[in-house]
Amino acid sequence: MLPRWELSLYLLASLGFHFYSFYEVYKVSREHEEELDQEFELETDALFGGLKKDPTDFEWSFWMEWGKQWLVWLLLGHAAVSQMATLLARKLRPWILMAYGMWACWCVLGAPGVALVFLHTVISFCVAQFRSLLLSWLCSLLLLSTLRLQGVEEVKRRWYRTDSEYYLLQFTLTVRCLYYTSFSLESCQQPPTAQASCSFPWMLAYVFYYPVFHNGPILSFPEFITQMQQQELSSLKASLCVLAWGLGRLLCWWWLAELMAHLMYMHAIYSSIPLLEAVSDWTLGGLALAQVLFFYVKYLVLFGIPALLMRLDGLRPPPLPRCVSTMFSFTGMWRYFDVGLHKFLISPVS
Repeated sequence: MLPRWELSLYLLASLGFHFYSFYEVYKVSREHEEELDQEFELETDALFGGLKKDPTDFEWSFWMEWGKQWLVWLLLGHAAVSQMATLLARKLRPWILMAYGMWACWCVLGAPGVALVFLHTVISFCVAQFRSLLLSWLCSLLLLSTLRLQGVEEVKRRWYRTDSEYYLLQFTLTVRCLYYTSFSLESCQQPPTAQASCSFPWMLAYVFYYPVFHNGPILSFPEFITQMQQQELSSLKASLCVLAWGLGRLLCWWWLAELMAHLMYMHAIYSSIPLLEAVSDWTLGGLALAQVLFFYVKYLVLFGIPALLMRLDGLRPPPLPRCVSTMFSFTGMWRYFDVGLHKFLISPVS
């Protein structure tokens, strides 16, 4: 361990580098605001004093728009249903949550979306009965490859009126494929006398668990079923404390991400080649730093919301992403940013 004075010195130098780099990006954003507005149609938001917002980060804009329309209400509904099931029918809670997940999927993806997820689940379950790791992987890769087949894409687009609905289905099927795979691989490893836990109803409960349905984080099937069967749930008072603390942190992270999008038009500048060629080296460094830190804060929100609901359900979610400024290698980024995905990929079964 380095001496305290030396650690403090490095911390101050790091903070100084961060803030000066961000200031350079902020200056360029203000100086070129009009031309960026003409090219990328910056949004005006009264919530931040009339500051214009950079809407060109597709993922953030996509999930915030869906959150306002449907997802926040459906996730709140999951929390309410889960707490009611805990009080009134604790033993039936996994099946009640499964039914709610199917209904929520139907609300946002319609009957064709539910049917497609269910069809993929049935196919994966049937292949898992051969208890072959190779066949399970081939099945998962085949299901994943159908997302990019032009004929299949055209059929799915005809199901929906907007591209946003189609993209939500694509995101959902991509994440669900990891869940089918986790179940199949675990089923292959279980001895024939211990197949009760790998039954089709438990697979449905796992696949249609709604907090992680559209975007993750990844919780492996063994972890999910073990924690669901333990039924170790906290009291109502403890749940309210977890909810209040979690919502407070989520609001802070969301506000920070939105503030970055209002003060620094990093994604718009990154998409403007002439502007990139004209800015200083400090600005380029600030753009790179702002991009990765915005990505970090964004996933604190996108993973933080389902992680909070999982804790309220008595589950232990994977740790949230670690700050990228504290990591010095891509190995650390891989291990500590999406911990659930990392665990899945390095598990002995995988």
